[in-house]
Amino acid sequence: MKYLFILLVSFLTSNILSQEVLTAQQIIDKTMMASGANKVANSEITFKFRDKKYSAVRKNGQFKLARLFKNKFSDTEQDQLTNDGYAKYVNGHEFPVLKEKAKSNENAINSVHYFSVLPYGLNDSAVHKKLLPSVEIKGKEYYKIEVTFSENGGGEDFEDVFIYWIGKKDFLIDYLAYAYHTNGGGKRFRVLKEQCVKNGIRFVDYHNYKPLNTAISLIDIDKAFENNQLEKISEIVLEDIEVEILATLEK
Repeated sequence: MKYLFILLVSFLTSNILSQEVLTAQQIIDKTMMASGANKVANSEITFKFRDKKYSAVRKNGQFKLARLFKNKFSDTEQDQLTNDGYAKYVNGHEFPVLKEKAKSNENAINSVHYFSVLPYGLNDSAVHKKLLPSVEIKGKEYYKIEVTFSENGGGEDFEDVFIYWIGKKDFLIDYLAYAYHTNGGGKRFRVLKEQCVKNGIRFVDYHNYKPLNTAISLIDIDKAFENNQLEKISEIVLEDIEVEILATLEK
């Protein structure tokens, strides 16, 4: 009897320990590893999104984010964002851009590259993570994490708010939502469409939704999705993805 009691106590203790309570930071760290986002910091990534080609070189804290496309005059335009700032090139020659247009282009480039390699970037110093109550969507359990940004280092859109739904077993992001303030503002909810792994890094295509009713809060947008209160407006699909992992500096 004593032996059975010891076994029962051991089993219960083990079960309690297996149900470890994780912080938002620990969950994001596990998500980074599960998706291979830790490899992004030293990589060269190219892909096509809609009618433009994007490239990103990140190495030892230095970065060069670019997009390349043909304009209506068949000129080749390249917008480029580096640690030193933004620059535009037309047919290989630097082209002057008004400050307001330059800022708009910079934000557009940043946005596409930011979403393309999520959850990379969620451990930046300007990011604040908050663990919300867990939820279940379509029979799968998720951690739910809200992300906000400091004004200092948070970029032009530091007031935007994001929420990520991360699988409790696989630690992968299947859903994300955000509230934005540019161009009149709005909310979006993205649902995993397809995923692939290139050189150890996970890339995701999404179905993109918006609320049918603007009164739907960001925090309840997952419930609205399950209640068919969202409207699909587009798909976010990355094509021709290529990844090269770059060597890091030796310490």
